[in-house]
Amino acid sequence: MEIQPKQPSTKGPPERFTGDVWFDQIAGGGGSSRVRAAVVHFAPGARNAWHAHVLGQTLHVTEGVGRTQARGGALVEIRAGDTITSAAGEWHWHGASPDRYMTHLTVYEAPEQGPETEWGDHVSEAEYLAAAAST
Repeated sequence: MEIQPKQPSTKGPPERFTGDVWFDQIAGGGGSSRVRAAVVHFAPGARNAWHAHVLGQTLHVTEGVGRTQARGGALVEIRAGDTITSAAGEWHWHGASPDRYMTHLTVYEAPEQGPETEWGDHVSEAEYLAAAAST
């Protein structure tokens, strides 16, 4: 067994995020592990750009209210306790609601070779501010 000391929080880069987003890395893979996990904190209005995880992703909202959308799907409001899964290669985005913070745990697996995530365009204001369906 090995206890990993807490690492400093990392700010999400502006080329992949709109607004203030901070990561606390939990698992970054090591040795034979390809598991990635982090707690991600979104300030009100903050969100990531459109993206797809090569092997899919699971999110679990731990605090607050957020929004998520799969390409071609409805914008959905998400809340603490909700778990969201994105299939391998599914284009999507997620972030906080316009007036609330949102924190989620993200868990995904990296491929044996190549990039873990493909990044696209930023989510437009029109996409982000569309009427959301409640879960």
